[in-house]
Amino acid sequence: MAEFLDRSTNINLLKEPLKKLCEVLDKSNHKGWRKLGEIVDNDKRFKVSSDDMEMCSLKVLELAGSPSLALLRLMGERGCTTGYLIDYLQILGNSEALQCLKATALQILIQPQSVALVCGHNLRLSCHAVGKSPVQYQWFKSREEVPNGASPDLVISPVHLKDAGFYICRVNSGDVCEFSQWAQVDVLNVGMSYGQSYQSLDGRVKLVIQPQFQRLHVGETLQLECGAVGRPIPRYQWHQNGVPIPNSTKRKLMIPHVMQEHHGRYRCEIISSTERLWTVEVDVVIAPRICVQITGAMECSEDDIYAIGEGSSDLFLNSIPEQLYATDKVALLIGNLSYQNHPQLKAPMVDVYDLTNVLRQLNFKVVSLLDLTESEMRNAVDEFLLLLHKGVYGLLYYAGHGYENYGNSFMVPVDAPNPYRSANCLCVQSILKLMQEKETGLNVFLLDMCRKRNIHDDSTPNIVLRVTANIVFGYATCQDAEAFELSSTGFTNGVFVRFLKKRLLDDEKITVVLDRVAEDMGQFDATKGKQALEIRSSLSEKRALTDPILPGDSVDLVHAQSHQWAKAHELPESMCLDFDCGAQIKLGFAAEFSNVLVIYTHIVKKPDDMSFCQSHVTDFSHDLDVDPKEMNRETPEETGIYLLSSSLPQHCLYTRLSSLQKLKEELVFTVCLQGTFAAMDDDHPIHWTKSINIGKPLIARLDLHRAMRRNSCLQTCLMPHSPSHSPCHSPGPEHHLHLYHGSHHVQDYNRLSPQHHYMDIYEHPQGAVGGFGAPYYDHLSQCGYEPAYDSGGVSGSPGRGSIPIEASDDINELQTVFINSLQLQPQ
Repeated sequence: MAEFLDRSTNINLLKEPLKKLCEVLDKSNHKGWRKLGEIVDNDKRFKVSSDDMEMCSLKVLELAGSPSLALLRLMGERGCTTGYLIDYLQILGNSEALQCLKATALQILIQPQSVALVCGHNLRLSCHAVGKSPVQYQWFKSREEVPNGASPDLVISPVHLKDAGFYICRVNSGDVCEFSQWAQVDVLNVGMSYGQSYQSLDGRVKLVIQPQFQRLHVGETLQLECGAVGRPIPRYQWHQNGVPIPNSTKRKLMIPHVMQEHHGRYRCEIISSTERLWTVEVDVVIAPRICVQITGAMECSEDDIYAIGEGSSDLFLNSIPEQLYATDKVALLIGNLSYQNHPQLKAPMVDVYDLTNVLRQLNFKVVSLLDLTESEMRNAVDEFLLLLHKGVYGLLYYAGHGYENYGNSFMVPVDAPNPYRSANCLCVQSILKLMQEKETGLNVFLLDMCRKRNIHDDSTPNIVLRVTANIVFGYATCQDAEAFELSSTGFTNGVFVRFLKKRLLDDEKITVVLDRVAEDMGQFDATKGKQALEIRSSLSEKRALTDPILPGDSVDLVHAQSHQWAKAHELPESMCLDFDCGAQIKLGFAAEFSNVLVIYTHIVKKPDDMSFCQSHVTDFSHDLDVDPKEMNRETPEETGIYLLSSSLPQHCLYTRLSSLQKLKEELVFTVCLQGTFAAMDDDHPIHWTKSINIGKPLIARLDLHRAMRRNSCLQTCLMPHSPSHSPCHSPGPEHHLHLYHGSHHVQDYNRLSPQHHYMDIYEHPQGAVGGFGAPYYDHLSQCGYEPAYDSGGVSGSPGRGSIPIEASDDINELQTVFINSLQLQPQ
C-alpha cells in the first residue's frame, strides 16, 4: 500500500483526514492556510485569488471557525485531488499536515450519504475504503445483512417503499474492521399521474409532494404530507399561520382530534445544507358539525351538537367558502430562441427553465420545449390537448417572436420564413377554442412576446369562442408594444418572467397574482414607460394555481393519459459499464428540458497497471445534429449546459443533446474507452467500445417530428396556403424590396452604432420580444436598448437588413384562420 492516501481522490471526499488537516493548518502561523493559499495561487489549475482568501477569512463563523476548511473546500470544488494537495503541503514544508494524509491500515474514503428518492427510481449507496490488505464489504439494513450486498456500491433497482430505512457498511481489511456512518434512505410514494420525472441529483433538493387542502370536523384527524428528494435528506418544519409548530419536523404532519384552533393556513419549510424551500400554503378548515332535531328539543355539547330523536338530520356549517379543485393540472411551456431567419434570443431558455421548476411545485404536469418548428409546435399542442378534460387547469406559456393582428396572437416557430404570415404561425385563440371543447376548469395563457402588428399579414380571422368564465390572459406587454429581454453577457430572465416567477406560488386568485406582477414590473426603472403587463380575464371564480387536485369521474382516462405523458418524461436509468480491461465507467443522464438530454460519463474504476485511461461518447444519430466540438467537455458550461450545471455530478465529461423531438429512431450511441498500460513498450492507447441503446428518451417518445396526423384535433390549425398545403409559402423576391423605403426601415440589433451601450442587467433591457418600428427604435437607441426580436422581416440573412413590424402571439387569430381553413379546404 502507498505511504499516502489515494492520489486520485478529490479532497472534498476526505472526511476524517480533512478534519485533522484543518486543525493543523488553522493553528499554524507561518505554514498554515494563508501560506497554502499563496502556493495554490501560483498553480493556474486551482488558482486561488486574493478575493477567495478574503472570502475564507469571512467564512470563519459559518464553517465551524475554520478558514482552512473554506480554502480546502474551494480547492476541491475546482477539482483538486489528494495528490495535488500532498505536493502543495510538501512545498509548504508542514510535516504535521502531511502526516494527516498518511494511509492507515484501513481508511474509509467515501462514506454513504443519506438520500430521499422516489419509489421506482434507482438507489445507490457507496462506501469506498483502502487498506494494506484487500478490502471486503458487507452492507446491513438495521441489523440484517443485505443480500448480495458485498460490494462497495449497494444498488437497489428499482427501489420500493419497503427499502426505506437505515443502512451501514462493514469494511474489513485483514484483521482490521471498520463501520461506515449510518445512511438513512427515505422513499417517497409519488404517483405517475404527476407526469414528470423526479431525479435525485447530489446537492440539489427537489420538491415532489405538496400538501393538499383539508376540510375536517372537530374530533377528526388532520394529516398533511409533503416531500422532497435530494442528497442528503432534507429537514422539515411545519408552520401554522406563519408560526412554527412544535415537534413537527417530519414529512407527515398528523394532529389527532382536531379542535377549532387548528383551523388555519399550513405550509412546510424544507431545509438542506445548501438551500431552503417552501411548500405551497394550504387551508385547513375545521367545521363544527351542527346536528338539529327536527321535532323536539335540541341538545348540544361543548364540541358538537348532536341530533336527538327520530327524523333528525345533520346540517354542516357552510360559512366558509367551498374549496375549488382541479381534476388535473397540465402546462405546456415553449421557448423559441434559435431562429433560422430572424434574430436569435437568449431569455426564453432561462424563462422556460425557471417557470418549469415553479409550476412543478404546484403539481402541474409540465412539458418544457425549446426551439420548435411549425409542425413540431402543432404536434406539441396536439399532445397537450389530449391531456385536457373536464375540470383540468390548462396553462400555456410561450416565449419568442410573435405578433398580434386584430386582437389575435400568433406564436412564431423557429423555421418561420422571412417575412412570415399567419399561415406560418400558431394562433393562440384557436388553441383556446380547442381547449374550451375539453370543458377545462381554467385556461391560462402567459404570452411573453411582442404584440406589434404584422404588416405582411392582412388576414382578418373571426374566431367564435364560447362564453366561459374561466379564461385568463397574461400578456408580457401592452397591445402594439414590445416585450424586452435584458442585456447581459450571460443568461438571465426576460422582464416578464423575472417578476412572474416570484409570485406564482402565492395562494391567491390567478388574476390577483398577475396584478401583483404588474405592480412589480411597474416599479422596474429599466422598462418603465416601455413595457407593462396587460391582463385580460373572464374568470368569475376564485381559482388559483395552488388549488388542490381532485380527480373527477373519468379516473381511468386520466390515469391512461397521465401514464402516457409520464413515460415521455422518464429519464434513462444510469448504468455502470464494465470493460474487458477491468475498467468501469458510470453513464448518467439528466434532463435540462423535456427535449434536452444531458449525458455524463465518469471513470469509476481503472486497473492498477493502467497508466492512462479516458472515456467519451460518440456516434449519435444525425437527426440530433450534435456538434463534436461541444461533446465530452470537462465542464457543463463548455457544452452549453448553463442552467443545470450546479445540479450535475462533478469530475465527469458532459454532452448535451438538444432537439430530441427530431429523433426518429431509438437513440443508439457508442461509449469509447482508451488507455495505456505501464508495461507496454509504446504509448499507443488501446481502444474498447460498447454500443448503448437507451430507446427514445424524454419527449422523443411522442414523435413530434411526424407530419400532422389525419383527423388530428390540431388539423383545424392548418391555414390556407400553409406550408402543409402549399409548397410556396414564402413570398418571392419581388416582395423583398418595398420595406427598404419609407418609414418602416429598421436597423438590425447586430448593426448597432458605437454609442449604444448597456448598463447593469438589472437596469436596462436588451431589446424587444418582437419587431418594432423605426421611430420607436430611435427612442430606444437613445436609452441604450437593443432590439432582440425579428418581426418577420425580409432580410437576406438572419438579423440583417430591414425588419418589418412584428406583433405578439394572440390565440384569436389562429383560431379564426383555423376555422376558415376548414371552410376553404375540406379535409
